[in-house]
Amino acid sequence: MSRCGQASSDAVDDGKPKPMTYDHGLFLQTLSRFTRTLLTPYDVDAVLGELAANLTDVLRLTGSGVTLARDGCLQTVTATPPHLLDLEQIQQETRTGPCAQAVQTGTVITVADLRQEPADRWPAYYATAHRLGMIAVAGIPLRLNNQTLGAFNMYDDHPRKWSPQDIEAATVMADMATGYLINASKLHQQQQLNQQLTSALDSRAIIEQAKGVIATAHGISVNDAFERIRRHARRHNAKVQDAAAAIVNLGMRI
Repeated sequence: MSRCGQASSDAVDDGKPKPMTYDHGLFLQTLSRFTRTLLTPYDVDAVLGELAANLTDVLRLTGSGVTLARDGCLQTVTATPPHLLDLEQIQQETRTGPCAQAVQTGTVITVADLRQEPADRWPAYYATAHRLGMIAVAGIPLRLNNQTLGAFNMYDDHPRKWSPQDIEAATVMADMATGYLINASKLHQQQQLNQQLTSALDSRAIIEQAKGVIATAHGISVNDAFERIRRHARRHNAKVQDAAAAIVNLGMRI
C-alpha cells in the first residue's frame, strides 16, 4: 500500500475535545451489510479493510487500521487513510503501542491524549504519531474465547475521551471481523479436506484401472495384480499411485 497525504506536524490544535457524532443509523446499516457479506465468498483482507473504513465513518474518526496476530508476529492488514500505515508498521516492528498492547493483553486500550502520556512509554510510536498529527488512539482486540486474533486501531487528530458508545460500537465491529476470520479459516480447512478427498479418490481410481490392466495382461487376479504393482513401486522407491499412473497413462507393463 502506498503512503500518501502525510499530515503536517504543524497542524493547529486548540486542545479542545472534538464533539462526538456517533452515527448509530450508519452503524446498523454497516452491520446489516456485512452480515450478508459473511454468507458470500470474500477476500478476508479486503473485508477487514472495508470494516475499518466503515468504523472510521461510524465513529467520525480521523482514521483506523487493522492488525492481525499471525505466526507469532503482528501483521498490518490495512490503514485508512494510507499514511497511517506508518503508525501500524511502527507497532508491528517494535511490538509496542496501544494497539500492539491490545493484541498482547486482549483488552481495550484507550489514550485520550498522547501528549499527556509519558514519552518513554512508546517512544517510537509517540514520535510517529506526533509527526502524523494523531493525538487520540484506541485499540480494540479481535477476540475468540481466550485467544486474541488482532485488533482494530482507531485514531483521532484531536483529544478524545473515548465514550462507552464508541467502545461498544467498535467492539461489535471487532466481533464481526473475528467472525469473518473464523469463517474464512473454516472454509479454508474444508477446501483443503475436499482437495485431499478428491486426490484420494483420483488416486484410488488410477490404481483400480492399473490393477485391471495388469490382471488382463498376465491373466492373474486383481489382487495379484496389485501385489505386482506394489512390489514394482517398492523396488523403484516410488509411490504405488505413480506406478499405477505410468501403467494407465504411459503404457508401462510390469
